[in-house]
Amino acid sequence: MNGEADAPIRVLIVDDQALMRAGFRALLDAEDGIEVVGEAANGREALELARLHTPDIALVDVQMPVMTGIEATRAIAADPQLSGVHVVILTNYGLDEYVFDALRAGAAGFLLKDTEPAELLQAVRVAARGDALLSPAITRRLIGEFVARPPDRTTAPGFETLTRREREVSALAARGLTNEEIAAHMVVSPFTAKTHISRAMTKLGARDRAQLVVFAYESGLVTPRER
Repeated sequence: MNGEADAPIRVLIVDDQALMRAGFRALLDAEDGIEVVGEAANGREALELARLHTPDIALVDVQMPVMTGIEATRAIAADPQLSGVHVVILTNYGLDEYVFDALRAGAAGFLLKDTEPAELLQAVRVAARGDALLSPAITRRLIGEFVARPPDRTTAPGFETLTRREREVSALAARGLTNEEIAAHMVVSPFTAKTHISRAMTKLGARDRAQLVVFAYESGLVTPRER
């Protein structure tokens, strides 16, 4: 998050439907500690407004004209000045090919557009803390995508530099375990588990836990049938 601990979470809303943007804005603006700093109707506008306002969170629709949500996510992730912007993908379709590609592009997670208001507000706060918006249930669905597709042994740059412990925590995270569950499995403190995960993410250039999960499967560190 930007600023001091009591600074509001700054949100950019990106959707080509004006009614959808208005609904999200009304919900978010009514909540203490959250501020909507802008609205964009396509990915290009989103990138321009992200550079102008540097929000903490960008809620980005997948399918939009001019520049898609995936293209916008990739552009935001590639811009060093926007390293603090956490992209949360909005979709009507659940975990589809678009969302999977968005996670690869650097999204922190995703939400269904029909999610409950309380869940949306919680998701904004989770993503603003820098945590990946991937619950164990969502991670299991992500794993299902890997089962359905042929293996892709694309090794992420820096993967060979991971220590044994860092590979172990990456594999456990990829199976949907929380930091506390990883710590219990490895018989270490949650802080130590989080440190190993953070170091693995740094070496791999992963913006968040979501990308760490993708890297773990694509590199062959774990396979879906090892569950």
